[in-house]
Order: sequence, then C-alpha cells, then structure tokens
Amino acid sequence: MSTTTLASAAPGRPLRAGLWIAQILIFLAFGSAGLVKLLTPIPQLAAMMPWAGEYPETFVRLIGVIDLAGGVGILLPALTRIVPNLTVLAALGCSVLQVFALVFHLSRGEAAVTPLNLVLLALSLFVLWGRGRKAPIAARQF
Repeated sequence: MSTTTLASAAPGRPLRAGLWIAQILIFLAFGSAGLVKLLTPIPQLAAMMPWAGEYPETFVRLIGVIDLAGGVGILLPALTRIVPNLTVLAALGCSVLQVFALVFHLSRGEAAVTPLNLVLLALSLFVLWGRGRKAPIAARQF
C-alpha cells in the first residue's frame, strides 16, 4: 500500500475533533439530565418536566440512571482508552433512547421539547458512525 493510500484512509483531524466535541456535548447533556433526574425531588422535577410527576418515581430515577450511564459511556471509555468499544455501544444506546424520547414526547403533545432530542440523536448517530467506522479509538495496551 502506498503512503498516499494510507493517508487518505486515515481519518482527518477535523473529523476526530468533531467526534470529541460531540462526545463532550453528549456527556454534558446526558450527564446533567441524569443527575437532575436522580437528585431533584419529584415535586421540583415535575415543575420542570411535567411527565416526571405523572409516572412512578422509580421510573423517573431509572431514566436518570440510563441518562447518566449513556453520558459517562460516551466519553470515559474513549478518553481512558480502556475498552473504547463501549463508546460505540453507548452511542447506540443514546441513539435508541432519543428515538424513544421523541416518540414519548410526541405522544404526549410535547413537540416543543423534541428539537433537543433531535440534536442529541444526530450527535449520537455521528459518534456511532465515527467511532464505529471512521475513527475508532485503539484500546490501551497494558
């Protein structure tokens, strides 16, 4: 293989930077949403998110755990290079979660909150594609 072929096969710096930025944004969004759902008393949470007052507390807290796990999973494995393929799985999980969130909010007539879900879905799919196919992170060698 020539060096030209190798150079064209390697992901570019803008792609790698874009993936890191997307991963950080997803981490911040999912991590903060998860912590809010886990730590905020339900009456206060229901004032911010009406659905939280209409479902069992266990369900709301579980969604918080899932959000937090997705946020941590999208960044930490890639950052530490310890089982970095978990980042790809987290991106898949975040994508699926956003599809469910879109359906959930649309079924409740809450279309106004769906633009954030669409942005998070797009970012998650970008990370899924990028870290899965174009710019995977190599595992750390111990």
